[in-house]
This record gives sequence, structure tokens and C-alpha cells, in this order.
Amino acid sequence: MKVVFCGTPEFAVPCLEAVMAAGHEVPMVLTQPDRPAGRKMAMQAPPVKKLAEKLGLSILQPEKIKNNSDLRQELEAIQPDAIAVVAYGRIIPGWMLELPRFGCINVHGSLLPKYRGAAPIQWAVANGETETGVTTMKLDAGLDTGEMLLEARIPIGPDTRSTDLFPQLSIVGAKCLLETLAGLQAGTIAAKKQDDSQASLAPILTRDDGRLKLAERSAAEVYNRFRGFSPWPGAWGMFRDKRFLVHEMARITEVLDRSPATPGELRLADGRLMAQAADGAVEFLEVQLEGKARMSGMEFAKGFQLKPGESVE
Repeated sequence: MKVVFCGTPEFAVPCLEAVMAAGHEVPMVLTQPDRPAGRKMAMQAPPVKKLAEKLGLSILQPEKIKNNSDLRQELEAIQPDAIAVVAYGRIIPGWMLELPRFGCINVHGSLLPKYRGAAPIQWAVANGETETGVTTMKLDAGLDTGEMLLEARIPIGPDTRSTDLFPQLSIVGAKCLLETLAGLQAGTIAAKKQDDSQASLAPILTRDDGRLKLAERSAAEVYNRFRGFSPWPGAWGMFRDKRFLVHEMARITEVLDRSPATPGELRLADGRLMAQAADGAVEFLEVQLEGKARMSGMEFAKGFQLKPGESVE
């Protein structure tokens, strides 16, 4: 098949590799423009661009695509059989959706219709799901509302983080994309409409999503959100009017201290820094107070002379 590939981050790299390895023709790769990154804010090429250059593929990095007449002319001249869209980061316009005979095929990092939106992997972990996967679908004008084609499932362990799932799902997604392209070409895939009543949203993450809010959330919720939102927006609160970051956290599976604690309160128990949530505690293994170095929970409690009743807001 003649496949135009649209993708940007590392998550999309295995899909492009797989499409090429399967012998499909990729006449064009669309990816986002180079962006400044790192402490020195040097311009960095997206991972998909780096791979496309290595493979000798034609690359376009348009800032906008909706009313881009030059891009439209190029794609219409190519007449692709399909357009594969994997974490591209741009809304695909109507003219592009209608161009390929097999449609624009998206690899989405959730089991649709659950977790439509920009951060499906993170929200699935943050909400305590025990299973996730990828779904291939035909893009339409809605937000991840297109007809589903194939899906593949993987488990989420009790301590799995979203950063663990990204590389796993990228490999699963590459295999699923190849099976989808083959099935479309052979006419063996029946597209299935999504049940909108079962849909949930996975909006783009904001800094406030990382706020601990210990007094409002159960210990399981606090820990799940930490797993889902590390490294960004992370887990944070306010301590002594300064930003307090939690870099490492653990579930509490045994009772360390039976003395009562107020939700939000920090305390040392058996040499471990405990944080009281609404119904139980979590352990803060590594923390950082604004302007200070990262340190273990015990070092923090001793170094800052943690007082009884002090809490993270």
C-alpha cells in the first residue's frame, strides 16, 4: 500500500519502522516542526523526523495543515491508499480525511471508547485501570470518535507507571497498525461504531492535575495519580508556603503506625516519611522542597525538623 505517515514523538517511531519493514511505500512523512528543548533550548528534531531521515524518506514539517494549499496539492498528487496517524499532534482537516481510499488510520493509546483525548495512557493509570491497550480507528471530524477497526490489550500492574506503558504500547500499536492495513487491503475488517455512552475523556494534562490534594483523595487515588502523572506534571503540594515535589512514592501495604493522623499530615514512622490521605497513608520516598536538593523522605523530615501536625496542602 501507499501510506503517508503522520507522527511526531518516540511513541510513533515503531509504527513507522513497522510500516517500512512490511514493504509498504511511504512517499511522505508529516511531523511537527523542530522545537527548542533542554536547558540550552537548542532546536531538536522530533524522533519521527530522525528516523525518516535515516530511512531516506521525504519529510514535511508544516506549522499548520488545515488551510495549507501546498500540502494539499502534494498529498493529492501522491494519492495515498491510507494515511497513518500516530501521535501526530495536529487535528486532521476534512479534506485530508477524505483523501485516501482506506481513510486516515489512527493508532490510539486506549481501549476506545474509553479515554478519548490527548493523554489516554496517563489517565488510564491515574484512574487505577488494570488493563489498557491500543485501538486502531478511522479518523473522523470528532475527538477520537471514529469507527474502530482493531484493538490489542495489555495489563496494567499495581505499580506500573505510564512511562512503563508508553514503550510497550508503541510496540503493540505497530503490530496492530500492520494488521489493520493488511485487513483493510484484504477487505477482512469490519469497522465498528463506538458506543458513545461508554466514552470517557483523557484531556491534555495541566500542572494542577499533579496537585496531591491528600485530604480529598484516598491513598490508592494519590498513588495511582503519581504513577500516571510522573514525570509531568508529577505529584506536588505546598509545604511551609513553598512548592513541595514528590519524586518517588510507594503504596503502604502494612500498618506502620496506628496513631491517628489528620488527612494531609506528614509524619515519620519507623524511619519512613508517611503522608496521610483521606483513608490511609502513602510513603514519600524522595522529595524536594522548592529551592532545595532532592532527598530521601527521612532526610527531609530530619533536615527540616518536621513538626507534629504539619501537612502538605
